[in-house]
Amino acid sequence: MDDSSQKVLIWDLPVRLIHWLLALCFFGAYFTAEIDELKIVHFTLGYTLAALMIIRIIWGFLGTTHAKFRNFVRHPMAAIHYLRSMIRREHPTDVGHNPAGALAILALLFLGLIVSFTGWSTLHEIYGDWVEEVHEVLANIMLAIVVIHIVAVVGASFLHKENLVKAMITGKKTAQHKDAIPESKSLLAIALLTAVLSFWFYQYDHAAEGGVDGIAALDKENEHSEE
Repeated sequence: MDDSSQKVLIWDLPVRLIHWLLALCFFGAYFTAEIDELKIVHFTLGYTLAALMIIRIIWGFLGTTHAKFRNFVRHPMAAIHYLRSMIRREHPTDVGHNPAGALAILALLFLGLIVSFTGWSTLHEIYGDWVEEVHEVLANIMLAIVVIHIVAVVGASFLHKENLVKAMITGKKTAQHKDAIPESKSLLAIALLTAVLSFWFYQYDHAAEGGVDGIAALDKENEHSEE
């Protein structure tokens, strides 16, 4: 970076909120999958994950500069060149997502939607037992990509001498003023968070009534065990 570089706003608040909510939903759903008492949590987080990913895809076309796919999705060879430069301890700089990170984002969005669909299909007993196996395998693949992504972020932070985790919290990175986005879209983020929390509250409030998909699934299991 040249002398004109400074900490400027790169990531809008919706992008940051979606990022951390997706992390929470994925890990929460993953580690509650085998706990019968927490199936309602698993289903709720799974539905939230799917909705957030759809919103992120939409925001990838309508969002602020660095949130748009067209501004960070590149040819796969660009990711290879980026990784090679990291191995050589060079310092490639990207204002938004780097090429390798972009591929990870696309892979996680793609896998996340399939995992959500297979989970929904399993819940409603559609297509047979093989869907549940696919759901579990894809969830494990998704976990592996998430772990690799985390390791890569830590490595890139050391290489670039900039805390990228903190950047995804504050929204600010070292860049030129011309690269900054004009506003954080806070109202949109507040509306999104309100919708998510409202959905979670609804699920919790109606869990005992058996009207939620998660409880309905438990009822089916109980009926099958009694037969």
